[in-house]
Amino acid sequence: MIVYLHGFNSSAQSHKAQVLGRYLETRGLGAQYACPDLPSHPAEAVRAIEAMADACFVGSSLGGFYATYMAEKHGARAVLINPAIDPHVGLRAYLGPQKNLHTGEPYELTEAYLKAWQDLYRPRITPERYLLLVETGDEVLDYRRAIERYAGAQQVVIPGGDHSLQSFPEHLARIVDFAA
Repeated sequence: MIVYLHGFNSSAQSHKAQVLGRYLETRGLGAQYACPDLPSHPAEAVRAIEAMADACFVGSSLGGFYATYMAEKHGARAVLINPAIDPHVGLRAYLGPQKNLHTGEPYELTEAYLKAWQDLYRPRITPERYLLLVETGDEVLDYRRAIERYAGAQQVVIPGGDHSLQSFPEHLARIVDFAA
């Protein structure tokens, strides 16, 4: 099973989620793919993901943070796409009213969210569980922090690009191979 975890204020309708789903369908693996719409609150998001704990997680941005949590908690594998390292720090600037970009659902990002993300942070990781995909042109997160945090993991560093990982379609076969 491959579970795609979308990023902050995103949804199962995100571009990468759809591309991965179509790719798996064309290879007869569609039944082994899940992409839940994650609730905005971290504790609720983790509860939703826990139902699929026996999987390889593919997480983008904040989804990469959740994928790391699940991989360490359950000994799973995870593919991380321009992952958020410490959202309890990085998302502080977004405190206040928020809206999901796909669903339009409004919510208030509060200190309680930051505390919940801090509680989920795993200071130590097991590098062999991870495949890291980053582009150096990421305008949202510093790719060098991901390279450092996931030292020893399989890493693919692509020059240029952006936070969306423009080269994503080029990595689909590698993602499926890693998940197998």
